[in-house]
Amino acid sequence: MKKLIRGLLDFQRHTLPSYRATFARLAKGQSPDCLFISCSDSRVVPNLLVSTDPGDLFTVRNVGNLVPPAAQGGHSTADRSEAAAIEFSLGFLPIEDVVVCGHSSCGAMKAILAGGAVDGSPNLEHWLGHGKVSLKKLRENTRVGEGLPDADRLSQLNVLEQLEHLKTYPIVRDRLAAGTLRLHGWWFDIGAAQVHAYRADLGRFVPIDETEGDRLLTALSDEQPSLRAVQ
Repeated sequence: MKKLIRGLLDFQRHTLPSYRATFARLAKGQSPDCLFISCSDSRVVPNLLVSTDPGDLFTVRNVGNLVPPAAQGGHSTADRSEAAAIEFSLGFLPIEDVVVCGHSSCGAMKAILAGGAVDGSPNLEHWLGHGKVSLKKLRENTRVGEGLPDADRLSQLNVLEQLEHLKTYPIVRDRLAAGTLRLHGWWFDIGAAQVHAYRADLGRFVPIDETEGDRLLTALSDEQPSLRAVQ
């Protein structure tokens, strides 16, 4: 707590003056254009990774960046809170993009790889069950994450599986069909501090370096104003 309090005081003294106008504007409402779903891991800081300001990202964070699929009728099979965030952000905010971002050395993936049993933590154990489909695909897909430790390979495959889970929500399907939403799979290599994006045409994740970043920006510019779903 001492670090938090000192940080808050530092923010008030040195950072807040340059953000006063931003917060005054945000007090009237928010208009983020991206829903960012990531792991709760303290080493993954979305706003830091993409250099965004307050109001730019609508974020959802949970253990393992999991998205329980929706059943018939659009009701979540598990976490109504996350489902509510998906519906709110896509239905009431100007969201055009959804990013699911996994990361290296993910404790949730390591636990799933070890069987998913977590003694003394029944809620966590139940939650990790939503990653079992990804574990099955680890044995079927040898291309995604090739050369990485199994936990990291599972983490990348898990990102792709959560994108499929997103598509079970009626609001996501409708927005994709209308061409007003894009889906993106990202993966953060903590040790290298490098974000990777999934390339469907290559069937693997690639680092978003200057070359790949320029390619992505060009592709986004070319498809405006009509959006299309990407993986």
